[in-house]
This record gives sequence, C-alpha cells and structure tokens, in this order.
Amino acid sequence: MQMREDDRVTFAARMRDRLGPLSEGPFRMLWLGQATSAVGDAMIPVAIAFAVLGLGGGAGGIGLVLVAFSVPRLILILAGGVWADRLPRQRVMLAADLVRGAVETLLAILLLGNGAQLWHLAAAAAVVGAASAFFMPASTGLIPQVVNPARLQQGNALMGLSRNATGIIGPSVAGLLVATVGVGWVFVVDAATFLASAVSLVLLRVPRPAAPAERRPFLAELAGGWREVTSRTWLWSAMAAFGISNLCSASFYVLGPVIAEEALGGATSWGLIVTAQAVGGLTGGLIALRWRPARPIAAGFLLGPLFFLPHLALAVPLIVPVIMVGAVVSLAAMELTNTWWYTVLQQQVPPAALSRVSSYDWLVSLVFQPLGFALVGPIAAGVGATPTLLGAAALGIVVNLAVLGVGSLRAIGWREEPAAEPGEGREAGEGPIATTLEVE
Repeated sequence: MQMREDDRVTFAARMRDRLGPLSEGPFRMLWLGQATSAVGDAMIPVAIAFAVLGLGGGAGGIGLVLVAFSVPRLILILAGGVWADRLPRQRVMLAADLVRGAVETLLAILLLGNGAQLWHLAAAAAVVGAASAFFMPASTGLIPQVVNPARLQQGNALMGLSRNATGIIGPSVAGLLVATVGVGWVFVVDAATFLASAVSLVLLRVPRPAAPAERRPFLAELAGGWREVTSRTWLWSAMAAFGISNLCSASFYVLGPVIAEEALGGATSWGLIVTAQAVGGLTGGLIALRWRPARPIAAGFLLGPLFFLPHLALAVPLIVPVIMVGAVVSLAAMELTNTWWYTVLQQQVPPAALSRVSSYDWLVSLVFQPLGFALVGPIAAGVGATPTLLGAAALGIVVNLAVLGVGSLRAIGWREEPAAEPGEGREAGEGPIATTLEVE
C-alpha cells in the first residue's frame, strides 16, 4: 500500500524534527567529526588485541596495554574537567585529537615497519588515555554550546547513534583489515579519523561561547566543581547509583565469554551477543530521538532493572537467541538513560562548571567498572558463576530502584532557560526547578 501525499509530508516533517540538530551548521560539523572518529574508536580494540598477540604478548600483554590506557585516563580526568572549563572546549578537544592522531601514526609506522615492541603499545596507550581524559569532559560541555536548547536531547541521541552504529561494523572491518593487509593499517585508519575530527574542530564556530570565568588556582576550581556536585542531591545520588550499576555490569563481560565457551558454543555465540548489544544501543538512540518523559532521570532509573536482563539470562544459561534479546533490551535502556542523563546534566549545571561536573561523573564510571572487573574473578571462583551473576543483577536492580526514593531526583525535569552560574542558583538544587514536558 502506497503512502498518501499527506502522510509523506507528515513523515518528512517528523524526520526533520528528529534530525533537526543536523540542520544547524555548528552541530553538524561537530557530529560529522565525532562520527568519523567513532569509526576508529570501534576498530582499535580488535587491532590492539592482534597487535599484542602478534608481538607474543598473550593475554598478559593485552591486560598490560589496557591498564596502561586506563590508569592515566583515571588519574587525569579531573584535571581534564578543570582545563575544559578554563579554555575554549573545542581547543581542548583539538589538542587531544592531534596528540592521539600523532601517537596512532607513530604506532602504525612501527607496526608496518616490523619495529614495534610491546612497550611501544603500552606507552602509546598511556598517552592516548591521558589525552582522552581531557577530551571527554570537554566534549560533554561543548555539545550544548553548538545546538539549540530545544534540540539538545536529539543532539545527544544523534551522538549516541553514531557511536552505536560504528560499534556494529567497526570490529568486523578491523578484523578484515588485520586478515588482509595487516594490523598496522588499522592504526593508519584510526589516525586518519582523529585527523578528520581535528579538522571539524578547526572549522567549528561556536555561536554561543561559554561565559568567561575568573581564573582561580587549580585546586580551587577543582573544589568548585565538587561543590557543584555535592550541592545537588539528585546529582550525586544518581552518580553513585550509576557507579554501582557499572560495578555490577562487569560480571557479564568477565563471565560471559567463559560461559559462552563452556555452554553456548564458543566465540561465535559470544560475538552474536555482543553484536546484539550494539544493535540495542542503536535502537535506544533511535527511540531517544522521540521519547521525552516528563521526569527523565526518574524514568531512566525505572528502566534500570532492564540493564541486568543479560545477567539473568546468562546465569542459567538460556539459549543464545534469548540472551541476545536481553542484550538488545538492556543496551536500548542504557542508551535512553544516558541520553536523558547527559541532556539534563547539560541543562541543569551552569555552563562554566559543566566540564568539571562531567569529569566527576566520568571518574565514578572509570573507577567502579575496573573495580568490578577485578572482583568478579575471585568472587566467581569462590561461589560460582551463576550466584555471581545473580548477585550482581540483584544488587544493580535494588540500587536503581532505591535511588528513586530521592525526592529531588524524582522531581528533576527538562529546563529550557540557561542554568545559573555557580553561586547564583539554588544552593542544593532541590525541588522542581525545571519546566517539564509530557511523554509523547
């Protein structure tokens, strides 16, 4: 049955509304650069693994490189937030992209010339991790500067869509390149995507620059960001709940491959489950283009129990298609929650402090999930994989529902007017301070 002309007009109007941020030149430029960079981000984990294995590093070598990446990022993330609030954020991101692109280029040359050693990979990972610590808070703070406030949720959803779409195809493309032309060429591609992102940032013109803030000592500015977090009960309680969710989610990624190998048919089954997660993230991003609940933070925590469906399915374990369905639903719920969270964070936190607050948010995530990775193995060795997965799921579900007892968290809605600068708004951020919209 053909679509009628008025239906086509209505559909086109809806699509323009959902993709409206891409009609704005500054956001479109940023999105193009970040979408291109996401291609390299999705490819590089496969490249790192095969590069280490090719150098005889084994599982221990892969772990060494991952630690080398994670530790500098964890140590420097708060400093990254301070500098992203001090300087124009696109300049901070540009510097980070140039550093990461240069490191990936050097690594590609070493790998293609057969001169790479394991310590080269570890050192490169450390530098890339350090640069990422500055890039991430700056990126969170820049998005609301380049998109109309009414389209902020759609802008965040589009950023998530590009990441999830590349997460589906990136690993496969990386594997193909490794098998055909060699692992060094994956790093060439990654370096090129960082260059594309850098070019987009050079061309970016921010129409609404953040209000200049008086420069204070570094520790004073860091403390100012902490006060912005602790003065809002809904903010720090949500961050704590997210951190515990990350802690609990680690059990799925540690025990999943083991259970897949022992009971589900091996690596192919695990690959299907991971791919289903990427599809779920893409699905959640599409839904986030439209769904705008009146109380977004509360809605996100109501969806929180869905995060742990894969844990419950894997604990039995159920058949692979059922686990895949759980993975799709779980990641769709996570992507919705993340989109609402970033949008509310960007609306409610004063622009001059946004990157510092974001850096504390990142810190919680970066600390708790590695902690989970470290704890899962010993716990599972002591009590078994099934109790470990069920216990993690139970803790995560309880925490996500319990945080709904925070009144200010339930009250937070959408805010159309700019947030007050530090010290100008409500001291505790309590109560309904936003204009809310009904669920569509």
